[in-house]
Amino acid sequence: MKISVLTLGCRVNQSESNIIEGNLSERGWAVVELSEHPDYCIVNTCSVTSKSDYQSRQLIRRAVRTGAKVIVTGCYSQLRPDEIKRIEGVNCIINNTDKLHIINMLSNNTERITFSHSRKSRPYIKVQDGCNFSCSYCVVPMARGRSRSLNASELIKQVKEIEASGYSEIVLTGIHLGSYGYDITPKTKLSELITTILEETKIRKIRLSSIESKEVDDELVELLQDKRLCKHIHLPLQSGNETILKHMNRMYTVKNFIKTIENIILKIPDIAIGTDIIVGFPGESNKEFFDTKKLLEYLPIAYIHIFPFSSRPETIASKMAHQCTSAIKKERVHELNALNSKKKMDYMLSQLHKILEVVIEEKGNDGTSLGTSSNYLKVKMNSNGYPNKTLVSVRASEIEGNLICGDLIDIL
Repeated sequence: MKISVLTLGCRVNQSESNIIEGNLSERGWAVVELSEHPDYCIVNTCSVTSKSDYQSRQLIRRAVRTGAKVIVTGCYSQLRPDEIKRIEGVNCIINNTDKLHIINMLSNNTERITFSHSRKSRPYIKVQDGCNFSCSYCVVPMARGRSRSLNASELIKQVKEIEASGYSEIVLTGIHLGSYGYDITPKTKLSELITTILEETKIRKIRLSSIESKEVDDELVELLQDKRLCKHIHLPLQSGNETILKHMNRMYTVKNFIKTIENIILKIPDIAIGTDIIVGFPGESNKEFFDTKKLLEYLPIAYIHIFPFSSRPETIASKMAHQCTSAIKKERVHELNALNSKKKMDYMLSQLHKILEVVIEEKGNDGTSLGTSSNYLKVKMNSNGYPNKTLVSVRASEIEGNLICGDLIDIL
């Protein structure tokens, strides 16, 4: 039997889809592209923006047109099942919490789910799901529920499986990663989980996905200095204006955010720090936008993910006055994109002639390989025949577009 798994959205969604693909592959299914006429197609949807809703519907319709039996899951299907039921050709809708049950449902058995297979050379591991926060613009808590953490012993089993399959790096991910362990008895926290991974496994590199700035405590900064932790952290800012942050219900101040970044940079000068920004939030005038831009210019940020505000049904922000026009949002996205390009270039220039640790992810047609460095740069190098997943050292020599080009020195 042939199956396609189509995924939109966050790393948590991607982690879940990888698990489904890997387990069905191990049970004899052929994982194929949509163009190869699969017997079944799983569409793992997203609903973080109205564009995500639209893309989810388009992907479902594409899947239906192949003649496959279509299974829909993910946040869009959780929030808007009636909209999906109106799409003719969908066989069933699976709740977010039951997503991994698709594996045994299709293979008609109850074998243990394994975690040793991933299409990616740097597998995502979901250690936490759900969110207890109530950001005024966000529907994710409605779709994912309250925060739930993976037991540390179960995580260690997963990491060891992945390690035994030859992977060099794992990416710890969650809907609200920094809340890891608050729901476990006795309570624990993310820094303790990372310490356990360091002590009980030999995985070469551990990367953190997005985490809230106020959850970066001294213990976590200390851990980030360990050679096995990737020198990269992503801290969503969303706005550089205090009033907008309050209306977003973000629960921190600009001053707090600056202090956190300055503390990280003081201890780990070369680290790549990324952030998220929402432009055109209700009430964001030119002054509030300028505050955000000015702060981003000041902060030692390596890259910025920029999103125009998307009004989501049933959120507080969707009912706020002074909604920004599409033209204003488009103009502000364009302005910050230019700043982002400068920030990325400045950071890449700062890394020239340094030795980078890189996981090989794909092979080029010209004897080169592409990979991702510990500090989250895309790196092109001579491959020397090393397979994907291999951790190597590369001397950065020049910049080619958005890539660092370098000479592969050695396998690590």
